Amino acid sequence: MRLHIVAVGRLRAGPEKTLIDDYLTRFDRTGRALGLGPARVIEVEDRKGGGMSAEAVLLEKAVPQGALICALDERGKVETSPDFAMRLGTWRDTGRGDVALLIGGADGIDPSLRAKADHALSFGKMVWPHMLVRVMLAEQLYRSASILAGGPYHRA
Repeated sequence: MRLHIVAVGRLRAGPEKTLIDDYLTRFDRTGRALGLGPARVIEVEDRKGGGMSAEAVLLEKAVPQGALICALDERGKVETSPDFAMRLGTWRDTGRGDVALLIGGADGIDPSLRAKADHALSFGKMVWPHMLVRVMLAEQLYRSASILAGGPYHRA
């Protein structure tokens, strides 16, 4: 099952990019034997300043056809890491070929696109900068693969 982190904005070289690359490399290595991966980041940018609705159009265009859509949103479901791992495993086991994990811009994801999502996931009641959400999501993908593989990374 291929994972696509579809995010508004461009991430430049720096500590966040280094962390994302590291966690996604770990995810790909661990997930391969589990039928998970590869994971890739697709960045979209609204250069005309059209706001959330314009970002939603760009995000939706970047989602592979037929992909399950999971929106990262503060109103989404808060899950434990093992619950998220089981969710990924279930999506894989039910034959999903692609999962698109959407990260909006500074104002979040347009309500019309949120309504189209198959699932909404929250990293808690706090609002996080979208660049940090990318890092946290990449880490949780690796943690999920480690949990599903029975590895020692997750110590709960």
